[in-house]
Amino acid sequence: MEEAGAPHFPFPYQPYPIQEQFMQALYGALEHGKVGIFESPTGTGKSLSLICGALSWLRDHEEKRRQEADRLLQGDGGTSLSISTTTSSSAEPDWITDFVQKKAERDFVSKLKDEELRRKKREEHLEMIRNNSQLKYALKRKSCEDDEAVKLLQLSKDPQEGELNNPEEELIVAEYESDDESKTKNKFCGGDDDDEDDLVEEHITKIYYCSRTHSQLAQFVHEVQKSPFSQDISLVPLGSRQNMCVNEEVRRLGSVQRINDRCMEMQKNKHDQRLKEVEGGKRKRGASKAVCPYVGAQGLQTLRDTVLGAVRDIEQLLSLARETRSCPYYATRLAIPPAQLVVLPYQTVLHEGTRRASGVQLKGQVLIIDEAHNLSDVLSCIHSSELTGAQLCRAHSQLAQYSERYRSRLKAKNLMYIKQILFVVERLVRVLGATELLTINNFLFKAQIDNINLFKVQRYFEKSMISRKLCGFIEKYAGTGVTSHTQTSHTQTQTANKENRRTEGLNRYLQTLQSSQQPDTESPPGQQGAAEDRELAASPMMQVEGFFMALTNANTDGRVVLHTQGSVAVSSMKFLLLNPAVHFAQVLKDCRAVIIAGGTMQPVSDFKQELLFSAGVGAERIIEFSCGHVIPPENILPIVLCSGPSGQELEFTFQNRDTPHMMEETGRVLSNLCNVVPGGVVCFFPSYDYSRRILDNWEASGVLARLSSKKKIFQEPKKANQVEKVLNEFSRTIQRCAVDGGTLSGALLFSVVGGKMSEGINFSDELGRCIVMVGMPYPNIKSPELKEKMAYLDKNLPHSGGRSPGQALIENLCMKAVNQSIGRAIRHREDYACIVLCDRRYSRPATLAKLPDWIRAHTHTHTSFGPAFASLRRFFMEKKKQQQL
Repeated sequence: MEEAGAPHFPFPYQPYPIQEQFMQALYGALEHGKVGIFESPTGTGKSLSLICGALSWLRDHEEKRRQEADRLLQGDGGTSLSISTTTSSSAEPDWITDFVQKKAERDFVSKLKDEELRRKKREEHLEMIRNNSQLKYALKRKSCEDDEAVKLLQLSKDPQEGELNNPEEELIVAEYESDDESKTKNKFCGGDDDDEDDLVEEHITKIYYCSRTHSQLAQFVHEVQKSPFSQDISLVPLGSRQNMCVNEEVRRLGSVQRINDRCMEMQKNKHDQRLKEVEGGKRKRGASKAVCPYVGAQGLQTLRDTVLGAVRDIEQLLSLARETRSCPYYATRLAIPPAQLVVLPYQTVLHEGTRRASGVQLKGQVLIIDEAHNLSDVLSCIHSSELTGAQLCRAHSQLAQYSERYRSRLKAKNLMYIKQILFVVERLVRVLGATELLTINNFLFKAQIDNINLFKVQRYFEKSMISRKLCGFIEKYAGTGVTSHTQTSHTQTQTANKENRRTEGLNRYLQTLQSSQQPDTESPPGQQGAAEDRELAASPMMQVEGFFMALTNANTDGRVVLHTQGSVAVSSMKFLLLNPAVHFAQVLKDCRAVIIAGGTMQPVSDFKQELLFSAGVGAERIIEFSCGHVIPPENILPIVLCSGPSGQELEFTFQNRDTPHMMEETGRVLSNLCNVVPGGVVCFFPSYDYSRRILDNWEASGVLARLSSKKKIFQEPKKANQVEKVLNEFSRTIQRCAVDGGTLSGALLFSVVGGKMSEGINFSDELGRCIVMVGMPYPNIKSPELKEKMAYLDKNLPHSGGRSPGQALIENLCMKAVNQSIGRAIRHREDYACIVLCDRRYSRPATLAKLPDWIRAHTHTHTSFGPAFASLRRFFMEKKKQQQL
């Protein structure tokens, strides 16, 4: 980088100095393979800075590789290449050493030539696509591409499956083989692994960008479309089948699991039909199997080329896929290897199994994790698992019926593993009688399954796909009972009776547990139906499989929480991951560079300790970058308010926050603020419970009436689907007040930290002229999960700064929530707002240090209300004068 000088960053407009600094720091991190923690407030063009900085590096990186390859190829035949070789003995004759050296040089040059040829073909192909030649190109493909597409989609047929006319054959698990047996068979039977490797296109150097939500990914793609790279970059957006399926018959199924199962079943049916046609077999009588009309090799290849040819978000891609009647889910997966920028959700890249299934390869690539302020929680959530008693009982019943129906057709090893799964499920149900928290080993001993090799059971789940087979089995006989099918024979009825007798003991045990634990407790009618819908929406055996996988974690990395409620059906067991670094370590190891970015990343100490140092990343590989805001300093006024108008000290501890004096003083603070703040005021409370209590107090004391005489009052809705309606009315009220000039000066919105309004909502301009934080939103330290997490950190992480890692976790969780909430205001360069932190504890140096740099640098602490109020009045008077000029 020093030889070529400072990198050039194409940008859609003249970048701000902080954007140039951001891109330079990002470029350096990617060039030197760093793990970077990047903080850039909303309104500073973070997305564009990420795009232009990262793609500039990718452009220069590829150019350097081409120049180096050209230099080496030009030296072929004249200049000797310096290739290090290792011989078996230092006493080898010179002619042998010389021969090995020359052979290595020839192989290296040959590899370079092959890579250069593939690169040129890839670039020519993309150029043809961009010149609207992709349709002609697709029509010239050979007919054998149908088989190629099938192999690329990994739609293999189980060798033990029978004739297509038998609809039950696809439900039967093929003979299970262990890994060793499978390898031996492939070795001596000539498996086609090498052929499949030849068909898979090589992954070029690329950037993976992931974020939390579908809308955030779409917004990022739109920023790419506005960037100078929009015409040159090949971008692929990835999503789940639920988001990307264009087959309306499948989309109507609703739940993610049912959509996935139906899709895989239809692809398998199509593959089976093709195999029969190739083999020349004749179809016997029987019902024809449904296949998806959107998955055809020619259509997939054409859509893949179209995806690579222009930057599109998922919605634009879906419209195109419907027009061309091609599947965007599979087409985008085929487009991953030659793509330069892949946009995908957290789950796809952070979960190893999903990553592998999606064809995402991180080795030597760049990963950008955006909106990463809760990355540790996201990793823990992805790799945690929860099971209810109802799910366990349903999974046991379904698997038992499956086993009995196909007992005579299942191989012995299959039956052995199915019996083990049934046994483990029975033992899990029996431990639901108490509420406690256990280590993994203690839980296994308590459930009396410590003698079961869960690693082998997990491999059986993966290899046999028993959970998916069971889904198809239940889907086939849904609503009728397995033995009430029209073809049920007397023998099958006897089998069902045997199954009932076999599970009778378990059923009696469940009834005993249910009757002994609050038999009169019932769910409300509405909630009961909703709970049943949620249970049915997810495959119970899939949930069991996930829990089994969680139990294979190391004993020190997780805990099992047993939570008993009124009955066994609603009681649950949850695996809690305490060490997210164990699943993040492979990502950090594989990637060339990892960028962890967000608008508000402070405090970052937990990132480094929990996710980086614990994953084996050295301090020398980590860099931190935090840029200021693009707004001028006079556009922000952060205040720490230590006392209210009557002199009452503001300290919202658990002991005194519910006192009438504290609640009344808080009301007086808000009333005074509403007198001088124009437009919208957003007030955050630490919890829903405290919000309810303080608003009830204000309603009884008349505080709410006084507030409503100055601003119209809104409250955060309880249902997520009502958020947009409330925000629209909140916005319209502020606009009307600005025009009418009546007694109301705007609107006041009561919200909750960590609620629906604290993330992803923009209170820009008049919507958020003042953000008020009431108290400090510390998490519930009495939570068993949080207590266990604190104990784990205290035991495994170093102590520093006079506070234990567990105490630091509590403070960091609190301040992360605060930073996210107060970051809802000031969304662009011309915006302005004040931030009022109502609690004297915010004035502590250690707490102030956890605020974002651009806020902390301008924060003023006021021990009395008078000076604070005077500064607020002066702030808005000056803004009013500036607007009148």
